Amino acid sequence: MIKKQIISLVVGTMILACFHSAGAQQSGKIPRIGLLTAGTAASVSNRVEAFRQGLRERGYVEGKSIIVEFRYAEGKVDRLAEQAAELAQLKVNVIVTAGSQATRPAKEATTTIPIVMANDNDPVGSGFVASLAQPGGNITGLANLTTELSGKQLEILKEVMPKLTRLAVLRDLTEPGNPQAVKQTDIAAQGFNVQRQYLDVRSAADIETAFQSAGKKQMEALLVLPSSIFNSHRKQIVMLAEKNRWPGMYPRLEYVEDGGLMTYGTSTNDLFRRAAIFVDKIIKGAKPAELPVEQPMKFDFIVNLKTAKQIGVTIPPDVLARASRIIK
Repeated sequence: MIKKQIISLVVGTMILACFHSAGAQQSGKIPRIGLLTAGTAASVSNRVEAFRQGLRERGYVEGKSIIVEFRYAEGKVDRLAEQAAELAQLKVNVIVTAGSQATRPAKEATTTIPIVMANDNDPVGSGFVASLAQPGGNITGLANLTTELSGKQLEILKEVMPKLTRLAVLRDLTEPGNPQAVKQTDIAAQGFNVQRQYLDVRSAADIETAFQSAGKKQMEALLVLPSSIFNSHRKQIVMLAEKNRWPGMYPRLEYVEDGGLMTYGTSTNDLFRRAAIFVDKIIKGAKPAELPVEQPMKFDFIVNLKTAKQIGVTIPPDVLARASRIIK
């Protein structure tokens, strides 16, 4: 009798296990994430790796417990709408966007699929969320405050070049949030008595022409405002700045790694790593409307001493002491 009861218990347990396994297979479909960016794979490789790191920290294994669909516009912003529509048609669980230019077409492509902004200049001003505390729709994520930092960037440039009076400012007219960046730049420039020439760019074809214009007016330094176009063509921009022997302040780490002089701003890699936290919460049932938009927690000040030597600029010791990283 006892033997029969044991056998019955074992068989019953196996049957329950089979039902549980079948149910798990049906409900445990591997989450599929779409990552949409205006840049090239090479230009955003560090950010993508940071996002992957964030997923690993949450226990995901790419290709096994999560699938990521990458869509790179290769610097061609007009491709983003089509790529956003593709991700929507795939019915991904979440769309992660790399900047405002990717968030807008994602927003237009779907009102139901959750969207996580990994790096947005002005999510409220752009109309993506009702407020940072209460997004209110299918979009949440991280704001970068980049457009509010240009004044601080100019302040550092002035410390490096106390006699600076003429500043070239590279501006992308298609980039959301740039009006705020220009406002902050103007306020700082007026305080430091620095004249500025805005070099307006709408496409990559305008970059070299803009530098030629600034060169004729004998500009002394360069400030580059945020732009996905600039990110994709940063090596060209850094090369042109070096050719003119202009100390440059750039919006991202990658410019300085490619030979730019300095960058001060939000750690974009940290934002992308933290974007994985939002993805994880949404996969587990959280609603974007109820997840407050977060702001930066980490800022980087990085100096390339090799470039400083090449263009004949001496970085004051007190400025260099504040650097979070020095490239030699």
